[in-house]
Amino acid sequence: MKIKNLLIGSATALLLTGALTGCANQAKPDVNACQMDGATAPQWVCNEGSDLEGGIAAVGSAPKNPLGRGFQKTEATAAARDSLTRQISVKVRNMFKQFQSTTGIGNDQTADKATTNVSKQVASQTLSGSKIENKWISPTGTMYVLVVLPDASTVKQAVKQAAKTTYKNNKALWQEFKAKKADQELDAAVDKEFGANSK
Repeated sequence: MKIKNLLIGSATALLLTGALTGCANQAKPDVNACQMDGATAPQWVCNEGSDLEGGIAAVGSAPKNPLGRGFQKTEATAAARDSLTRQISVKVRNMFKQFQSTTGIGNDQTADKATTNVSKQVASQTLSGSKIENKWISPTGTMYVLVVLPDASTVKQAVKQAAKTTYKNNKALWQEFKAKKADQELDAAVDKEFGANSK
C-alpha cells in the first residue's frame, strides 16, 4: 500500500511540476515582440516597414469611428501616404545636399528651390504606385495600415527626371550642369540616398 501511495504521489508531483513549468514558459513575455494598444502586433507596425528591401514603406493609423471600417481604412492609408511623402522629401533634400556639395552647382537659394520642385514632382509621380501591403486592427479598434512603394527604382528614376527637368528650367543652372558633366554625380547621389542596389 505504501509503495502504491508513493507511486501515486510521485506521479502527481511530476504532473504538477510539468504544469507549473508549462505555465512559467507561457508567462515569459517576448521582449522582442511588437506591443501596441495592449496587444502583440505584427512587427511591421512597430518598425514601420523599415526592413523592407528595395522599397519605401510607411505605416498610418486611424481610430475606430462611427463611419465604419471603409472610412477608417481611407484615413489610415492617407496618413501612411503623407508619411511616405515626408520620407521622400527628406531623401530628396539629402540627395541634393550631397549632389550640390559634390558638383558645386548653384547657390543655396537655387538649390533650395530645385529641392522643393523635385520633392513635389517625385511625390506626385511615385505615390500613385503605392499600395496597401498589410493592415491590422488593435483591440482598441485602431486600424494600422502598411503602405509601400515596392520598387525604389521608380523613385530613383523620378528623382533623376525631376532633377534634370528642374535644372533645364533654369538656363544658368542647366549650363552649369552640362559644363560640369554632372550626370554621373547625380546618379551617384540618387543611388546613395535611395539604394544603389535598386535597379
